[in-house]
Amino acid sequence: MSAVEDGGPVLTTARLTLRQWRDEDLAPFAALNADPQVMEYFPKALTRAESDAVAGRIREHFARHGFGFWAVEAPGVADLIGFVGLGVPSFEAHFTPCVEMGWRLARQYWGRGYATEAATAALAFGFETLALSEIVAFTVPANIASRRVMGRLGMRRSPDDDFDHPSLPEGHPLRPHVLYRLRRANWRPRR
Repeated sequence: MSAVEDGGPVLTTARLTLRQWRDEDLAPFAALNADPQVMEYFPKALTRAESDAVAGRIREHFARHGFGFWAVEAPGVADLIGFVGLGVPSFEAHFTPCVEMGWRLARQYWGRGYATEAATAALAFGFETLALSEIVAFTVPANIASRRVMGRLGMRRSPDDDFDHPSLPEGHPLRPHVLYRLRRANWRPRR
């Protein structure tokens, strides 16, 4: 189910609300971005200033595109457990331009199915509201937890699509990435 609030759409699931960002989200967002386990498959953990800058770019993305990475709230559990959503990558690769699916949750909320639940709502928005023909997701090969979520969402990988992330230098251990795709024709909404 979706609604609209200042800044853009709001999606709801059985347990979650995917909503626009609030200033009070910045501190818990900075805490999850500073957690080395959460950031294991990213170049580094973020400082508060870097985290705030990411939140600012997310808000700008919503203003420019009408969608983005929603702040995810688990009512009765936490006001912010992380983010899930859709974005337009700023780099060039063999599969761009495209819309990517992404998520990042605070460690204490891992293993509860929240990423899959929220991502399913974001996929529905992408395919039903935005009428996207395809949504991709990517990560490093070692990020098995995220790759499992991609699989549960119905996304599929072809080794021919794997790529070196152009934002990371040659030889960086996180540069190799796997790409998963889901076409609208293959998407099966959960009801």
